[in-house]
Amino acid sequence: MSMRSKLDIALYGIIDTARCAARPLDDLVRLAVEGGVTLLQYRDKTSDTRTLVANARLIKSALTESGVPLLINDRVDVALAAEADGVHIGQSDMMPADARSVLGEAAIIGLTVKTTGQAQAAPLDLIDYACIGGVYATLSKDNPNAIGIEGWQDVAEPLRTRAPQFPVGAIAGIDASNAAGVMEAGADGVAIISGIFMQDDVRAAARTLSEIVSPYTHGKPRP
Repeated sequence: MSMRSKLDIALYGIIDTARCAARPLDDLVRLAVEGGVTLLQYRDKTSDTRTLVANARLIKSALTESGVPLLINDRVDVALAAEADGVHIGQSDMMPADARSVLGEAAIIGLTVKTTGQAQAAPLDLIDYACIGGVYATLSKDNPNAIGIEGWQDVAEPLRTRAPQFPVGAIAGIDASNAAGVMEAGADGVAIISGIFMQDDVRAAARTLSEIVSPYTHGKPRP
């Protein structure tokens, strides 16, 4: 069974160099995984390419014994150089078909989806999950048009119609105070930055979130 077939987006940690209180990336990742993170993305909008690759390799090393996949935000070249497990791309990044061609069939490719039109057009045969957002306002990204839970459900509906078991997550402004509501609305997982990596106790924050989302994913069939 491939890693893609076992993909679990229930607690999707996104470690952003701008939102981790300048603490060591590898230490934070280990703590997050100990707390229950099931998928990890490295996001860095400011560093140069060499630094991105070095950090990605550091994070990948920290994840080695955990089995938690590492994805790189946007940068297919960095994912390839660091031998990451895949990428998460947005609507203005490399096309999913090109990312799949470069990274190969075994790579995990996630896609940000913001509108029903994008959901209808998403190439589900080329990607492994979608994250819909931004659900709530967030400090980690300019997100003036948060869609809320009802908006999330509207965008998710075309994806559910096309492929009922396709993993669909939620992103932006999600933390322990609202994660349950998002999962109740039908999300397969929540993607979280500050709610994990800006907390004083990263392990405890991840554990709390894992306990919140687990009842909604327990026993749920995975693609």
